[in-house]
Amino acid sequence: MQAMVYTRYGTPEVLHLKQLEKPTPRENEVLVRVHAASINSADWRLLTANIFLVRLNSGLFRPRQSILGRDLAGRVEAVGSKVQRFQVGESVFGALTHFKEGAFAEYVCVPESLLEHKPINLGFEEAAAAPLAGITALQGLRDLGAVQKGQQVLIQGASGGVGTFAVQIAKSYGAEVTAVCSPRNVELARSLGADHVLDYTREDFTTTGKRYDVILAINGYQPIRSYQRALKEKGRYVMVGGDNRQIFEALLQGRRLSRKDGQQFGVLTLQPNAADLPFLREKLESRAIKSVVNKTYPLSQLQDAMRSFGEGHTQGKIVITVGQG
Repeated sequence: MQAMVYTRYGTPEVLHLKQLEKPTPRENEVLVRVHAASINSADWRLLTANIFLVRLNSGLFRPRQSILGRDLAGRVEAVGSKVQRFQVGESVFGALTHFKEGAFAEYVCVPESLLEHKPINLGFEEAAAAPLAGITALQGLRDLGAVQKGQQVLIQGASGGVGTFAVQIAKSYGAEVTAVCSPRNVELARSLGADHVLDYTREDFTTTGKRYDVILAINGYQPIRSYQRALKEKGRYVMVGGDNRQIFEALLQGRRLSRKDGQQFGVLTLQPNAADLPFLREKLESRAIKSVVNKTYPLSQLQDAMRSFGEGHTQGKIVITVGQG
């Protein structure tokens, strides 16, 4: 099979096509013929390793896994002896952990627990854009944010992969949503259901005096004290992504600032939850939420796709097409 591999950290130029043997699924795994995959911040961080915690988990000097790609959609090619929910030929989608070889390849072995049947009304590209970003938004809002109907929720970074899902998921919980994005993404945020949209080049939400029950800061760049000013007395701040300074500030200062009966400051770490993919599938099939696909590239152009992602101005998701759907 063809796969896009890397053996050292660096820029997209370290990625290259290589012919590999088709993998064989273990007893609890499904071999998927990949039709589409999508790029996430996790892929960029695993490629560049510019976050210290990434190197601790994935190899200090070189990556332990050689194939990136956390999201996928495709068809079942073979199943392990203990797999019960899937049969050969069925269409599936899912998200891999960073401890597994990724989906930027023609075939990938996926634990049965990380897969779900593809939404019947979605193509492979739309389906591949949803799993990791959707689960990140869901766990950030539901688990750490504890979002409730009628609450005031602010989504910073509302036009990216996680942000586009976060706006829609917060609305599905009945929240009043304020989206923060660049000028060119204002209409996109409105089309996703945001009640209010702030152009961050013209307005700083941390200085307006308005306070929120939940702030989901996706790659947020403000100091944690600024977020504190924008939170209600019992508000919750959830950090999703960020650079080394932001991560350690949120981990150290956030713990000190958090109060049992007051404001809470947390950093999202994804946790396995077997109900999350079925939740996304139901919402996608009912069109309560949708994937926003910015652009598609073939596997052979993954370098270009990664460069585009690294510029940081993508609306929604960049999808990699691997096989014919």
